[in-house]
Order: sequence, then structure tokens, then C-alpha cells
Amino acid sequence: MSDDTQQPIVVKRIKKGGGGAHGGAWKIAYADFVTAMMAFFLLMWLLGSTAQGDLEGISDYFQNPLKVAMQGGEGTGDSSSILQGGGEDLTRSVGQVKRGDVASSRAINLDAAGGKRKTDAELAAEQLAERRERSRLIDLKGRLEAIIEANASLRQFKNQILMDITTEGLRIQLVDEQNRPMFTSSSAELRPYTRDLLREIGRALNDVDNRISLSGHTDSSQYAGGERGFSNWELSSNRANASRRELVAGGLEAGKMVRVVGLADTIPLNRDDPFDPINRRISIIVLNKTTEEALRGASSTTGVDVRGGDESVDIGDRIQGGLTSGSGAGAMGAQPLGRPAPLR
Repeated sequence: MSDDTQQPIVVKRIKKGGGGAHGGAWKIAYADFVTAMMAFFLLMWLLGSTAQGDLEGISDYFQNPLKVAMQGGEGTGDSSSILQGGGEDLTRSVGQVKRGDVASSRAINLDAAGGKRKTDAELAAEQLAERRERSRLIDLKGRLEAIIEANASLRQFKNQILMDITTEGLRIQLVDEQNRPMFTSSSAELRPYTRDLLREIGRALNDVDNRISLSGHTDSSQYAGGERGFSNWELSSNRANASRRELVAGGLEAGKMVRVVGLADTIPLNRDDPFDPINRRISIIVLNKTTEEALRGASSTTGVDVRGGDESVDIGDRIQGGLTSGSGAGAMGAQPLGRPAPLR
């Protein structure tokens, strides 16, 4: 009887749809995209809100962690405090410093204490004067190139004339070629074409107010007697002085010559081949005002007067450059900044 009254149990199974062609996978991809964009903008916000000192400290750490550990690096102490290097005591003039910067900080403080700080107007005026002087030197370089190009007898030697602008000024170098030397072998006697070149250069250099520095160079070929007798020091000095006389003969005012020095083979133009003929050269530098003032400062510390005559010789030039002639103003020989291109 009970079996007749029991209600049947009906189980209804509903088959869900597949969501069309895409299903639900796009939601996961979209969520990943939104998460990545959020992380990107969060990174941009952090970079924008981080001080420059913190960024430099992070950069130093990843470039060389041991350097930061041993010497210290740029970090929050340099950027997030009123005091240089951090610190909380506003009555102190300095804060924390990195171990590697103690010496340089002392030097800077001594310089600041000994001299007057320049105003922005003075710095701007100096920068303007430097730009104008550089422009004049570039114009002089172009004028010399035009003079040589216009002279048929000098044009064939233009590959032996190297001109470039260096930190000291306009550098003009007359170099030897394999079969076309500027001087008689082992002598300071100028070849005729070298004499003509120097006189043309001297005439052009007299049109500018800048002072002139001149140095003679040789290759590494040595004399039989070595350094005890007549050597490359005397040869380079004699050739430099012979070149000075030709510049003056061409029209250069003698008082503009501030230094004449022989450097032997100590500063080769081709360092890979010390016997290369190009190392035998005469280097003429039209000094900019900064270098000229440095020369004057060097001469004042040694008690040497900077003049254009032949009576003033600096002991520093004897140490670095051997026998010197002309006015000595410190041993600051023109360091070659690579090999400049010849005139084309």
C-alpha cells in the first residue's frame, strides 16, 4: 500500500550554453591586461615621485654593488635633506659625506674659502666670451685652409698640415711624410716649402690677439751617442726655435710667442709606431684665454715672467721638454687628442 502512495522523484538536468563563440576566456585575458597596466602606471608613478639622489643610488648599486658598499654611493642622504649629504642639525654647514668624496669635498671648500664666488651674470659673460673666442678660432682655421688652397705652391703640401680645435685652442701641426721631410735630416735647417708654409701661417696668426705656443717633436730614432751627447731633445728644441723665427719673419709679432719648447719623442702622434715620419712635426697652438691664464698662473708660482723674449726660461720646461727657448710658462705641452684629419 505504501508503495502505491510514494511520489516519483524527477531530476531535471539543465544543460548550460557555451557562451557563444568566445566563451569566458576573454575575461581572464582582460584581467591580466588590466593588472599589467596597473603595475606599469604604478611603476611610472614611483619613478616620477622618487628623488634624483635615490635614482642615482639605485643605479650605482645595480652597476657595481661592491663599489657602493666600499665607498658609498648617491642616495637619500644626498637628496632628501636640506644639508648636503643628509643630517638633521641645521647649524652645521655640512652633513654626511661618502668615504670616496672626503678629499674632493675638502678641496672644494678650500677653493670656495680662498676665492670669491662668481655670480650668474659673470658666469654667463665668461661662457659668452668662450663661445665667441671659439668662433674666432674656427674662422681662423677656415682662413688658413683658404690661404693654403688658394696658393698653388702650398696646396700640394696640404696633407702635411693638420688642424683641429682642442681644449687649449687651435692646434696647427706640420708633419713629415715618408719622402717629404720638413727639415734636413738630423738638422734644424728648414726645407724651402716649410719656410713658405710657416711664413704664411705667421702672417695669418698676427691678425688675432691670441698668444702662441710652439713645440717641436721627433720620432724615436736615436743618435749614436744616446742621451749623453746631442740628442732628440736638442734637435726638437732647435727645430722649434727655427720655426719660431720663420713665423716672426712672416709677420707674427714676436711678443705674441709665449712658449717655445722641444719635446723630443715623448708625445708621438702615432703611438703604435714611434718611428712613423708623422711623429716628426712642429705643433703650433693658438691659445685660448683659459689656457693663456693657466700659463700665466703657472709662471707666477715659479717666479717666471711671461714675456715674448728669449731671456725667460722655466725650469718646468727643462724637466718635461729638455732644452727650451723662448718664454717659459710652465710645462704644459699640447697633448694630442687623437690624429686630426689633414686638409682636403
